[in-house]
Amino acid sequence: MTKESLGAGPALQINKVVILGSGPAGLTAALYTARANLSPLLIEGYEPGGQLTITTDVENYPGFEHGIQGPEMMDVFRRQVTRFGTRFVSGAVTEVRFGKRPFELVADDKVIKADSVIIATGATAKLLGIESEKRLMGYGVSACATCDGAFFKNKEAIVVGGGDTAMEEATFLTRFVTKATVVHRRDALRASKIMQDRARKNPKIAFIWDSTIEEIIGEQKAGVSGVKLKNLKTGKITDMKTDAVFVAIGHNPNSALFKGQLEMDEIGYLKVKPGSTYTNVDGVFACGDVVDSVYRQAVTAAGTGCMAAIDAERWLEAKGE
Repeated sequence: MTKESLGAGPALQINKVVILGSGPAGLTAALYTARANLSPLLIEGYEPGGQLTITTDVENYPGFEHGIQGPEMMDVFRRQVTRFGTRFVSGAVTEVRFGKRPFELVADDKVIKADSVIIATGATAKLLGIESEKRLMGYGVSACATCDGAFFKNKEAIVVGGGDTAMEEATFLTRFVTKATVVHRRDALRASKIMQDRARKNPKIAFIWDSTIEEIIGEQKAGVSGVKLKNLKTGKITDMKTDAVFVAIGHNPNSALFKGQLEMDEIGYLKVKPGSTYTNVDGVFACGDVVDSVYRQAVTAAGTGCMAAIDAERWLEAKGE
């Protein structure tokens, strides 16, 4: 895969489609726009490949019968879209100007011009911020029970958090694990009453209050074996055995760049017109996890990436471009 420099080409010409983000949504949008002969320019962002690059086994994406490693899957995506003429640029956009057309995007102090823009900047899972969490991410530490729960059949897991996401993750995990222990830093849950009641009634779910994880014990080869818990009221540190840690304290959509220009909800997820990927700015489309606060799966991100590409192609055609 060759990458373009921002020095001359894309900085000077007007691109028909510029895609921001290189996860499943962005790469699928690139695949469809490239095959439509729109010669898309894809700006990779700060995390090329998106959240799947910190995932090990992916077993729930159609077409990979025996599963595939997350980074390898993204390489397959990239090779496929390159074959059809997608152009790649390293780095990230630091400013967008959607007030006039062609749109202007600033990256590395260079201005990239675009007739249309597809935003696929994704979301970032909120994490605990400890070294062992980073080291063991994908090796027993996860931010997605739907993605990884099945790997821990007949084992025990910890879920960190106290909101709806944590209750959903814990409840889902009980399909596989023998016990899911919710660790929450407060003495009461923030989750909605219906989600709290569902979790409390589940005999496989236990709760540890007023506590945080100080350290996750384990090695990449063997996986997670336990955690060190700190009681925030007493300061006491205790060891607890577990086979997995699921961090469920929410996600941040990567949308700060678009504040004041694109409509978003109170958390920051971009708003699109129902049944489409159209934002409030004509010619700007959004897809993947920067829009989706509900499903957050590679396959749903890819699906909306396809939608964004088709929306952009038809929009350009209607404009005579």
